Amino acid sequence: MTDPANETAARAPTFSQIKVGGRELRVAVWKAAPPPGRVAGRPVLFFNGIGANIELMAPLAEWIPDRDIITFDMPGIGGSPSPTFPYRPWSMALRAAHLLDLLGYDGKVDVMGVSWGGGMAQQFAFQHAPRVGKLVLAATAAGILMVPGDPKVLSKMANPRRYIDTEYMMEHFETLYGAGMGKDDHVSRLKPPSRAGYAYQLAAVVGWTSAPFLPFVKQKTLIVMGEDDRIVPLVNGKILKSLLPNARLETVPGGHLFLVSHPGATIPLITRFLNEADVEAQVLSRAA
Repeated sequence: MTDPANETAARAPTFSQIKVGGRELRVAVWKAAPPPGRVAGRPVLFFNGIGANIELMAPLAEWIPDRDIITFDMPGIGGSPSPTFPYRPWSMALRAAHLLDLLGYDGKVDVMGVSWGGGMAQQFAFQHAPRVGKLVLAATAAGILMVPGDPKVLSKMANPRRYIDTEYMMEHFETLYGAGMGKDDHVSRLKPPSRAGYAYQLAAVVGWTSAPFLPFVKQKTLIVMGEDDRIVPLVNGKILKSLLPNARLETVPGGHLFLVSHPGATIPLITRFLNEADVEAQVLSRAA
């Protein structure tokens, strides 16, 4: 399959620094640019992985051009100032909801989270259920109840050197993320997090699990897991599916960053899933 990035024209995000709930966040919004004859789909609120700045997942906006994409750097990550106080998933979910209000998104959004951000997406979907259309969870788990990955890989994952030290990242890249993507391109989009920002992100999910509330998350959910993910093994997707009442699980080739290493396999799954709601709405509209 053709790489989705080659099928769409790049669109530039609008960046801004917005104070939300006492924290200043660097925010990016890609406005929808649907192909001729198509209307824009529901906006997507995106939660990134641990230590990951906005630019690392920017290709997602090019691959899903018919929707607004809203995302932000966590405190101390990318262009968001370092946090003064710790935070928890519920507080960041609350800030994300306030951010949507400030940006004028008062209707439903679809929510997507990758890895660490998948936990935030689960929290948001439960905490702000009336605002969520569909949920996409990629390479993620249910918090402390997850089945851990390879200990050697996890030790490197927890080390902030993977963002701060370019040589360290290049040396351990395939161990961390799997083969199939350009190391140079990925590293060129890295912006090292502050030590406080990275530490507070790790601390935010200490003791946290979504398991008790996932049975109450009724939104249609797509879980996508990498077949060779050594950080969040596939079995964690099966656990999520068993807990979520309206979920389906898909597997794709690749390691932890399959979203950008194997977009040809991953993006069509996501776009078809997100567009199902639009198809249903069109059918109902014609029937009326």
